[in-house]
Amino acid sequence: MKKRYLILENGSVYEGEAFGADVDVIAELVFNTGMSGYQESITDLSYRGEIIVFTYPLIGNYGINRDDFESLRPAASAIVVHEIARRPSNWRQTMSLESWAERTNMPGITGVDTRALTRELRDQGVMKAALVNEITEDVFDKVKNFAPSSSMVAEATTKTQYQNPTDGVSIALIDFGLKNSILRSLAKRGVNVMVFPANVDAQTILSANPDGILLSNGPGNPQDVAYAIPTIQTLQEQLPLMGICLGHQLFALANGAETYKMKFGHRGFNHAVRHLSHDRLDFTSQNHGYAVSRDSLAKTELVVTHEEINDYTVEGLRLQGHHAFSVQFHPDAAPGPHDAEYLFDDFLNMIADAKKETPQNA
Repeated sequence: MKKRYLILENGSVYEGEAFGADVDVIAELVFNTGMSGYQESITDLSYRGEIIVFTYPLIGNYGINRDDFESLRPAASAIVVHEIARRPSNWRQTMSLESWAERTNMPGITGVDTRALTRELRDQGVMKAALVNEITEDVFDKVKNFAPSSSMVAEATTKTQYQNPTDGVSIALIDFGLKNSILRSLAKRGVNVMVFPANVDAQTILSANPDGILLSNGPGNPQDVAYAIPTIQTLQEQLPLMGICLGHQLFALANGAETYKMKFGHRGFNHAVRHLSHDRLDFTSQNHGYAVSRDSLAKTELVVTHEEINDYTVEGLRLQGHHAFSVQFHPDAAPGPHDAEYLFDDFLNMIADAKKETPQNA
């Protein structure tokens, strides 16, 4: 097989064998600790602009199927694996991961010591990296000088409004790079979902007369999406609101909190989160490199509802005096545990409660 090289910002070089598309890429290098769910992860738009290192040693063993896409094409810039499965076997598979990567123009590298690579990222933090077929004199400078895009949400969001019409509760979903599994979770509950682009204004949404607002997940730095903050501030005053992942961070920013970039983030499906008021523990699916600063919450009306049990990251917020909350993890559970799927039901119950209150406050 053809040689391929992974070159890190700090000068480290990992040699392996190429698969997938025959192209060079430079992006941020992150690691995912999931033991399965590679198809959902690769197509999760929150991974836009990132090279994923899979810590599980064998990737691709059940191939690619038609049902588990979170978006139509790979969102990740490239993938790094210890071993790519050459002969996948599963009754749902339509092709191998290797064939799909080639067909969709996504490069990959196999034969890498992903254990050593992950330890390096844990010790030094995520960093920029290049996946190349040849080591040239200028490639190290290119990696160091590479600047991630500040318009990843604009590239990931829908360009036009669309709807999944039903007779159920009507929710306006602002798409910052949403996962299909969020739509599936809402459809399972009979929700009438109206999806709007990330740059939508509040009046456009209010004119559609929704019962609630959902802020989706998405890629990149939440501070690059500051244009959405006035819209969120207006909507949360009039309608019940729920935020997921990037939507959680934007909800925090809209209410005076601050965000920061984590050393290596949370990317996996086994993150234990404590629900503080219910005294319950949920295992959750997560994919984020930014988080809400706990210290910044003192000057806001936000209350912490969930926290990660290992590093105490803020994993959930509630806005006092409002029907509005957010979570940093993915209750849609694709892939991952279903422990937190009840949050969609909590949101629908919140909408029902708000409707009961409306005549009294009118």
